Amino acid sequence: MSEKKQTKPPVWYLNTFFWIGAILLILGLYGLPFLGGDRAIRDPGQKREDGLFVYYLLGGVAMLANGWLSHRQTVLAFEEEVGSGTQQTVKLETDEAAQ
Repeated sequence: MSEKKQTKPPVWYLNTFFWIGAILLILGLYGLPFLGGDRAIRDPGQKREDGLFVYYLLGGVAMLANGWLSHRQTVLAFEEEVGSGTQQTVKLETDEAAQ
Protein backbone atom coordinates (compact mmCIF):
# COMPACT_ATOMS: atom_id res chain seq x y z
CA MET A 1 0.00 0.00 0.00
CA SER A 2 1.45 3.23 -1.10
CA GLU A 3 0.54 6.29 0.90
CA LYS A 4 1.04 9.72 -0.56
CA LYS A 5 3.31 11.89 1.57
CA GLN A 6 1.42 14.86 2.97
CA THR A 7 2.84 18.15 1.73
CA LYS A 8 3.52 20.80 4.34
CA PRO A 9 2.57 24.41 3.62
CA PRO A 10 5.49 26.67 2.65
CA VAL A 11 6.94 28.95 5.32
CA TRP A 12 8.70 32.23 4.59
CA TYR A 13 11.72 31.68 6.86
CA LEU A 14 12.94 28.72 4.80
CA ASN A 15 13.27 30.91 1.71
CA THR A 16 16.97 31.84 1.39
CA PHE A 17 16.16 35.09 -0.42
CA PHE A 18 14.94 36.45 2.93
CA TRP A 19 18.13 35.33 4.70
CA ILE A 20 20.44 36.85 2.09
CA GLY A 21 18.36 40.05 1.99
CA ALA A 22 18.53 40.40 5.78
CA ILE A 23 22.30 39.86 5.80
CA LEU A 24 22.79 42.46 3.07
CA LEU A 25 20.62 44.95 4.95
CA ILE A 26 22.60 44.39 8.16
CA LEU A 27 25.90 44.86 6.32
CA GLY A 28 24.52 47.95 4.60
CA LEU A 29 23.45 49.46 7.90
CA TYR A 30 26.83 48.63 9.43
CA GLY A 31 28.49 50.39 6.51
CA LEU A 32 26.68 53.68 7.13
CA PRO A 33 29.16 56.55 7.49
CA PHE A 34 28.33 57.18 11.16
CA LEU A 35 28.67 53.49 12.16
CA GLY A 36 31.44 51.45 10.53
CA GLY A 37 31.84 53.25 7.26
CA ASP A 38 32.83 51.84 3.88
CA ARG A 39 36.10 50.49 5.30
CA ALA A 40 34.11 48.08 7.49
CA ILE A 41 32.38 46.35 4.56
CA ARG A 42 34.94 46.74 1.78
CA ASP A 43 36.62 43.51 0.63
CA PRO A 44 40.43 43.35 0.71
CA GLY A 45 41.80 44.63 -2.57
CA GLN A 46 38.45 46.07 -3.62
CA LYS A 47 38.50 49.39 -5.46
CA ARG A 48 37.58 52.33 -3.21
CA GLU A 49 34.07 53.60 -3.86
CA ASP A 50 32.08 56.14 -1.93
CA GLY A 51 28.64 55.06 -0.81
CA LEU A 52 29.32 51.32 -0.88
CA PHE A 53 26.66 50.84 1.80
CA VAL A 54 24.01 52.01 -0.69
CA TYR A 55 24.73 49.01 -2.94
CA TYR A 56 24.34 46.67 0.03
CA LEU A 57 21.07 48.30 1.05
CA LEU A 58 19.67 48.20 -2.50
CA GLY A 59 20.80 44.59 -2.90
CA GLY A 60 19.10 43.70 0.38
CA VAL A 61 15.84 45.33 -0.68
CA ALA A 62 16.01 43.56 -4.06
CA MET A 63 16.57 40.20 -2.37
CA LEU A 64 13.68 40.77 0.06
CA ALA A 65 11.40 41.72 -2.85
CA ASN A 66 12.50 38.59 -4.71
CA GLY A 67 11.85 36.52 -1.58
CA TRP A 68 8.38 37.97 -1.22
CA LEU A 69 7.55 37.27 -4.87
CA SER A 70 8.92 33.73 -4.81
CA HIS A 71 7.17 32.93 -1.52
CA ARG A 72 3.86 34.25 -2.84
CA GLN A 73 4.27 32.10 -5.97
CA THR A 74 5.12 29.06 -3.85
CA VAL A 75 2.05 29.57 -1.67
CA LEU A 76 -0.18 29.87 -4.75
CA ALA A 77 1.33 26.70 -6.24
CA PHE A 78 0.83 24.88 -2.92
CA GLU A 79 -2.79 25.98 -2.67
CA GLU A 80 -3.37 24.91 -6.26
CA GLU A 81 -1.81 21.49 -5.65
CA VAL A 82 -3.59 20.83 -2.38
CA GLY A 83 -6.89 22.40 -3.36
CA SER A 84 -7.10 20.96 -6.88
CA GLY A 85 -8.53 17.62 -5.77
CA THR A 86 -11.24 19.14 -3.59
CA GLN A 87 -12.19 21.76 -6.15
CA GLN A 88 -12.58 19.10 -8.83
CA THR A 89 -14.76 16.99 -6.55
CA VAL A 90 -17.00 19.94 -5.73
CA LYS A 91 -17.28 20.84 -9.42
CA LEU A 92 -18.26 17.28 -10.33
CA GLU A 93 -20.85 17.14 -7.57
CA THR A 94 -22.43 20.43 -8.67
CA ASP A 95 -22.44 19.30 -12.31
CA GLU A 96 -24.16 16.05 -11.36
CA ALA A 97 -26.73 17.91 -9.24
CA ALA A 98 -27.52 20.23 -12.15
CA GLN A 99 -28.35 17.29 -14.43
